[in-house]
Amino acid sequence: MIVITTPTGDIGRQLVNRILDAGEAVRVIARDPSRLSTHVRVHAEVVQGSHGDADTITKALDGADRMFWLVPPAGFRDSDRAKHYYLEFTRSAGQEAARRGVRVVGVTSLGHGYQGEAGLLSAALSMDELIEGADVNYRALALPFFMENLLRQATAMAEQGTFSMANAADRPLPTIATRDVAAAAAELLLDTSWSGQARVPLASPDNLTPDDMAEVISDTLGRTVHYRQVPLADFQAAMVRRGASPALAQDMVDMVEAQNNGIYDAEPRDPGCATATGFRQWCQDTLKLAARS
Repeated sequence: MIVITTPTGDIGRQLVNRILDAGEAVRVIARDPSRLSTHVRVHAEVVQGSHGDADTITKALDGADRMFWLVPPAGFRDSDRAKHYYLEFTRSAGQEAARRGVRVVGVTSLGHGYQGEAGLLSAALSMDELIEGADVNYRALALPFFMENLLRQATAMAEQGTFSMANAADRPLPTIATRDVAAAAAELLLDTSWSGQARVPLASPDNLTPDDMAEVISDTLGRTVHYRQVPLADFQAAMVRRGASPALAQDMVDMVEAQNNGIYDAEPRDPGCATATGFRQWCQDTLKLAARS
């Protein structure tokens, strides 16, 4: 039995279909089962609740031997720093997985070994330490910036010819497509031979700066698209104006500052870490469609 958390998220939604297609028994944990596809509701067991809740995770792991783990975003107004949130959300699952001998494939950040504060990324790395400290058989999918983060600006790209972030315009920002994360997670979950603990760094084959991304996006959309770098202080102030808690705004700033300082380069990765989807291919397959909708 394979337990899948966040089955309606960008990664989980793709993963659950891959595992069902492979003929495995699947159990999903969902706060709102009505958001699941009919296919999943029919073919998978559904446990309603939060996978951060001790009773829910105990019920979900009963009779299971593998689990996909992903911590969902904290609330926009959550007053706790990300590290506290990640650790408290994960603690019960780590203990229960260790007690039952469940192998866990988890989503975390690339950047193990980075010495500075990195906000959300530091929180994910601390989560790894918690799971490993519980002596769980664990594979940590260590990931950089999700290409899908750009989709929320698809309309601005198409209509205004611009997109903006606080990341340095001329600093390479490793990326990954969620479909490649789902593929890697499925491969590990379907492989019953591994044990112990290891990190699995993954990134797309290209290593573009935001300015480079703008050129690819321009080619894809058939119009000039410029990248605009937002100063970190302005980025933080804008988040607070939109209702983010000071804690979340600071964690986001710390994350971007760490990205600008090369956190993703702190963890070694070899050519075998390269995933199938390059940025240009993703733009053709996904961004172009979003910009037209």
